[in-house]
Amino acid sequence: MIRELRKAKIAGVGSFAPEKVLTNNQLEAMVDTSDEWITTRTGIKERRIAEDDIATSDLAYEAAKNALADAGLEAEDLDLILVATATPDYLAFPSTACVLQDKLGVKGIPAFDMVAACSGFVYGLSVATQYIETGTYDNVLVIGAETLSKIVNWEDRGTCVLFGDGAGAAVLTPTKSGGILSNVIGADGEQNEVLIVRGGGSKRPFSQQIIDEGLHYLEMEGNPVFKFAVRILGKAAVQALKKAGLTRDDIDFLIPHQANIRIIDAAAKRLKLDRDQIYVNLDQYGNTSAASIPLALDAAVKEGKIKSGDIVVLVGFGAGLTWGATVIEWV
Repeated sequence: MIRELRKAKIAGVGSFAPEKVLTNNQLEAMVDTSDEWITTRTGIKERRIAEDDIATSDLAYEAAKNALADAGLEAEDLDLILVATATPDYLAFPSTACVLQDKLGVKGIPAFDMVAACSGFVYGLSVATQYIETGTYDNVLVIGAETLSKIVNWEDRGTCVLFGDGAGAAVLTPTKSGGILSNVIGADGEQNEVLIVRGGGSKRPFSQQIIDEGLHYLEMEGNPVFKFAVRILGKAAVQALKKAGLTRDDIDFLIPHQANIRIIDAAAKRLKLDRDQIYVNLDQYGNTSAASIPLALDAAVKEGKIKSGDIVVLVGFGAGLTWGATVIEWV
């Protein structure tokens, strides 16, 4: 029997961010920094911060509900749940995806987490695409969700100004035409220590010493991460376009990982795109890691910037170091 050829499409998108806003001006009272310094070097003006009793699964749940509503589906219609996060509810287990499954009230379907940091959502799309194209599942929920404020050292001005909390979701379903045309993912594990949380895993289990030395906080070597990002964003996008049989001239809209406006501008220059072809909202949310791309995608769709037939490229990079790009013919 010949299996029907099918592709995956994004049938619905949704997002959610905490109500609490932390502005650059407020940060000036916390660490030695300024609104002018943060804005000119990153493009960030404010970020959202989850309350102490709010977990990553709580943000994911709200984004999931919004995406399901946008797709015209109920949670009971789902066949698989994928959650991309670097800040899970629990360090080891259960997965945040299983917690989310319980919140959604759907039993029995598979649910698991993916850890690729800021590339996580694109990694999730890549995995979901395979399940749909092979006919294994029909309706897959992919979520990028983070509460990075809980692993940021608020005394480290080099990192605390960058990150925020939020969640974005997409529901993928089958289509006979258009949809996801290609996925490219990759990693360079040789640079695994330039963006890292050293404490809490099997290498350095939690102890009082870990807490005293602040090893449970996020650490970043800004210069190598910046150089890597500037190089890889454009490169990954071009590779994904080539895999789809397209070129940079075919791009209608680019949604990059929202990390730094200078990195985004460099990618735009390499891809020869105008600013109105790129969605940027890091001024409102900061770097939300795995939530970054789906948060921006949802906003771009809701604002009518993406139309049926548009070639849309999602591209990100993250700790690992990882990268990924997805090319979509929007339907």
